[in-house]
Amino acid sequence: MTISIIGAGNVGMALATAFAQHEQKVLLGLRDPARPPVISAALAPMIKVHNISDAIAASEVVILATPYAATANIVQSISDWQNKIVVDATNPIGYDPEGFYLLVGTQTSGAEEISKLAKGARVVKAFNSTGYENMQNSRYSGGLALMPVCSDDAAARAKVIGLASLIGFEALDVGELSAARYLEPYAMLWIHMAMKQGMGRQFAFALLQR
Repeated sequence: MTISIIGAGNVGMALATAFAQHEQKVLLGLRDPARPPVISAALAPMIKVHNISDAIAASEVVILATPYAATANIVQSISDWQNKIVVDATNPIGYDPEGFYLLVGTQTSGAEEISKLAKGARVVKAFNSTGYENMQNSRYSGGLALMPVCSDDAAARAKVIGLASLIGFEALDVGELSAARYLEPYAMLWIHMAMKQGMGRQFAFALLQR
């Protein structure tokens, strides 16, 4: 299948690399496709660069890997998403001298706000809850990194669970889209531990069951 990824920052490129390494074609949607990111020769046949609207039009699955502040305009630029799966990989994060904080929460989530704007889309929350290094390589000696996935559309949720599993995550179905109210603070915990607690970025959360 072909997957469109909007944005070529750390998360966008990590996901593009991971999917391409697993034989998935990737379209990177950029504001300025004339200034593409560096793509290795080995992956160049699998990763192509387009403008944002063309990348969105070309794929059934579109991953939003842009800064949260830019996401609303991108989502609203499409009047009808025509039942596409739109994966929100963003986090609604602000920053002040005391550190990072969530811009929305408790009664809603960034994903739910995006869903209100993405007319005709099946919005899924995924690929937001860990660092980009784990997107590119989710395997640890002790097991697999956890990737929770939520959506109000069960079929869309299952599709994204399959994609997360493909690139090595232990993908976990956590139900409807309102669960993003928990996944976004969960991402903040990872950021807090990585940056403020000094653990660095080479760690991931995992699921243990008896």
